[in-house]
Amino acid sequence: MKKKIGLLYGGKSAEHEVSLSTALAVIKAIDFEKYEVHPIYITLDGEWRKGPQLSQPLESVEQLQHKGDSNSGANNIAKFIIDENGEQIKFDVVFPLLHGTNGEDGTVQGLLEVLNLPYVGNGVLASSAGMDKVVMKQLFEIAGLNQVPYVYFLRNEWIKDQSTILEKCENTLSWPMFVKPANLGSSVGISKSSNKEELIKAIQFALKYDRKIIVEQGIKAREIEMSILGNYEPKVSVAGEIKPNTEFYDYESKYKDNSTSLIIPADISELVESTMKDMAIRAFKILDCSGLVRSDFFVTDEGEVLINEINTMPGFTPVSMYPLLWQKSGLSYPKLIDALIELGIERYEEKQLLQYNKD
Repeated sequence: MKKKIGLLYGGKSAEHEVSLSTALAVIKAIDFEKYEVHPIYITLDGEWRKGPQLSQPLESVEQLQHKGDSNSGANNIAKFIIDENGEQIKFDVVFPLLHGTNGEDGTVQGLLEVLNLPYVGNGVLASSAGMDKVVMKQLFEIAGLNQVPYVYFLRNEWIKDQSTILEKCENTLSWPMFVKPANLGSSVGISKSSNKEELIKAIQFALKYDRKIIVEQGIKAREIEMSILGNYEPKVSVAGEIKPNTEFYDYESKYKDNSTSLIIPADISELVESTMKDMAIRAFKILDCSGLVRSDFFVTDEGEVLINEINTMPGFTPVSMYPLLWQKSGLSYPKLIDALIELGIERYEEKQLLQYNKD
């Protein structure tokens, strides 16, 4: 029997295009002999569109943006999980290929939990905590993980008292500083600032994307990443280094201009690699992660390791760092998809053991 897979992609997010690229890559790689694939596309406006069952790979992103069977908005989500007999579709697992807000942040995961549907990847808590860089860093502090200093604030605080926030940044951090929306990935809305004037512009730019802003200490270091796969006994891949030819690893260098070099495995010492693995597992566990996570680190010339962040739905095309690290660790892209599906089912089955009555 083929497993019935619901592929969920697109989304009302600044990372909509990235999600489409991910979905196309998965559809091209997934084994149609094993899986019955049902695509569900969420438009930029939040409209849910269910496409026909796929029996073979697609060739373009345009084919993913099907216009059939659409509704007038996101309020009829139930329509996309109900079959022609009015009964809930029994997906063996839903695969959320969503990046950013309204998908990677725990919202869709919460919907799937309420619907009692198995799904691939991290749960509500890990997704929401992993999406919010401030909450993530606060949890890292509790776990005793080494990281760069940072300052954070909300939009209303910035509107009321810009001077106090700027003073706090200058007193707590040193130049350069990196300004980021707290709840976005793929380097959207991120800027580097080397003086007060640039800092103000960077904050105003980041506020276009989020109400919460984080300002981080810039650091001279190499950017090294590791991939984690698993539920209760997570495994860690080899390490890979990112070498952007731009000033920093921004959206354009990630997805547009192919200017970034990915070096796998990274040239690091056994001690640094061991430290990174330990920190990656500790970060995975303190956020209660499951399925997949990419952990990003800074490594200084002195060999100091600092965790930057984790990504609970990392880039997932065959040329993205997460699957490339597993490929170099002996796990191919199609086999990685298989493993994630099985992990999603395993997590769901374990949760079904819970008792919801007092007897």
